[in-house]
Amino acid sequence: MAGSVRTGGKGTVRRKKKAVHKTTTTDDKRLQSTLKRIGVNAIPAIEEVNIFKDDVVIQFLNPKVQASIAANTWVVSGAPQTKRPDNLENLKKLAEQFQKQAPEAGAADSTAAQEENDDDVPELVPGETFETVAEEETKATS
Repeated sequence: MAGSVRTGGKGTVRRKKKAVHKTTTTDDKRLQSTLKRIGVNAIPAIEEVNIFKDDVVIQFLNPKVQASIAANTWVVSGAPQTKRPDNLENLKKLAEQFQKQAPEAGAADSTAAQEENDDDVPELVPGETFETVAEEETKATS
């Protein structure tokens, strides 16, 4: 027992408590170095990730998401929660509502884009100049 507590050689003072060094996981270090080599970038502001697998949903709340589009690699890290099929129906309903809202938002954006296109340069007929088209527009508006 005395040998396991003694940190120095013969004649040194015994320590009351041997310092325990935490070992870092080598797998995490190797994974991070590989991801750095691939060139992943952190994607901010992702609140939730749901992975659907065999009638089970794996849910990550506030995960750290990294992606490399060129390498077709997505990394989701965080504390997972496994959800059963009873929650699956609720998630499907939410997904359907989201898909219904997306086309409506797209239609509103397209009408706004058409209104902004009024400021574009008009197409000219061969032989006409910008001045003649501008004069015609001013006559039409007045």
